[in-house]
Formats: sequence, structure tokens, C-alpha cells
Amino acid sequence: MSLHGPYDNENIFAKILRGDMPCVKVYEDDIALAFMDVFPQADGHTLVIPKNVTARNFLEMPTEKLGPYMERVQKVAKAVERALGPDGIVLTQFNGEPAGQTVFHLHFHIIPRRRGHSVGTHASGTMADMAELEAIATEIRAEL
Repeated sequence: MSLHGPYDNENIFAKILRGDMPCVKVYEDDIALAFMDVFPQADGHTLVIPKNVTARNFLEMPTEKLGPYMERVQKVAKAVERALGPDGIVLTQFNGEPAGQTVFHLHFHIIPRRRGHSVGTHASGTMADMAELEAIATEIRAEL
């Protein structure tokens, strides 16, 4: 998909927001939903998506909603850091298919990094064990 276009209400994140698809929730309020990536690039890979918007990417996010959303991204990233104690954290966000975007609803990836451990490739690999994701999510939720 190109950088701009119509919002698809059937994308996986829209379905998660409606409750049509399950997720392993880490955090939720009226601004954002954070949940574990089911194809994690590293243990603790968490996604944060805005609620009540149809922004396909960062460029389409209404400016007045950007600050509160980014506060939630930071809040979750800090909880990931406290819970998992990584050596570093990658915050990443893709805009358009040529940039690597695979789900066309704005989202940030929070990926814990450890020295000497490689990370998986974005949007590939095998699906994680849901019990393992829930255990990690429990650790992160305890730090929120």
C-alpha cells in the first residue's frame, strides 16, 4: 500500500480494537491500547496503537491527538524497561509499505534489546506462544 489512501476498517488492529480479534493486552485507556506482538522480534516486543482514530500512519495522525498518544507510548516503553531490564530499547514506526509497514493503522513497536542477542526480522518468523506472551505482559503491567 502507498503512503496515503483510505483507512481499512478490516485491518487486524481495527479488529483488535473492536474486540473481534484477541490480543495479549499490556495497557489500555481511552487514548491507546498496548499489546504483545504475536510475531515478536525479541522477548517483550510490544505494540502501542491509538484508539478512536483512522490514521493509517504517523503522517495522518491528528495533531491534537499526537501528544497524548506519544505519552502512552513513552509510558509503556518505561514499563517495558523497568519490567525486563534490557540493555536498550528500539522504538520504531513505519509509514507506508515501502518503509516496512504491514498493518495500516498507526502503531509504534517497543522492542527490548540485549547485548549479544540478535532480533528477528520485522513481520516474519513464527507466532509466539500465547502463555509466554501473557507471562511477559504480566511483568510489564506490574510496572505501569
